[in-house]
Amino acid sequence: MTKTYPFIPLQFTRLPATQSLERARAFYHEMNCRRTTRHFSTEPVPRELIEYAIRTAGTAPSGAHQQPWTFVVVGDPELKRRIREAAEAQEHLNYHGRMPPDWLEALAPLGTDEHKPHLTDAPWIVVLFRQAYGLAPDGSRRSFYYTQESCGIAAGLLIAALHHMGLVTLTHTPSPMGFLSDLLGRPENERAFLVMPVGYPAADAKVPDIKRKPLDAIAWWK
Repeated sequence: MTKTYPFIPLQFTRLPATQSLERARAFYHEMNCRRTTRHFSTEPVPRELIEYAIRTAGTAPSGAHQQPWTFVVVGDPELKRRIREAAEAQEHLNYHGRMPPDWLEALAPLGTDEHKPHLTDAPWIVVLFRQAYGLAPDGSRRSFYYTQESCGIAAGLLIAALHHMGLVTLTHTPSPMGFLSDLLGRPENERAFLVMPVGYPAADAKVPDIKRKPLDAIAWWK
């Protein structure tokens, strides 16, 4: 017999429209100040902040509520060094032959290259692993659904939570990422999805002077 969750009353408080608009504007302006930086301070960040960011990410909706994510948090300097070395080795190959010309052209204005000092400068690295399928207690496989979409939403919530608490992060996808499973000892059903160094920005941190698309370029009303 198929099991179902018990249903409970929705915990929801409807706000006056004026208050909703006030909160919407405030949150937008806060998030519009969010920037990705590659320049991190080595200053320590309390573990509890990272814990709450991951708790927030874990509230993301997921296909069939299977929550197909694992967040591996690395603070050990030696392990961060090994991650950086492996990532830079892959990125060297990418920037010197594996990336097609149009990809390199797209990245050129941002000034990125194979060197990834943020992986050792930042006090924490959060590696998000996607569970491609589940494992039952007897070791058999259990199908998981919409794992890419679910992990993408969870990553977005993590980024928002980190910015809200006054930290910065960088979304890094060294390709291929199989070395992360080996270095971090992850099981066969997990695939590295995203690498995110987390910390405070360096005192001299700079970011590209970019502009975000306006609303009429990203939304279409019918």
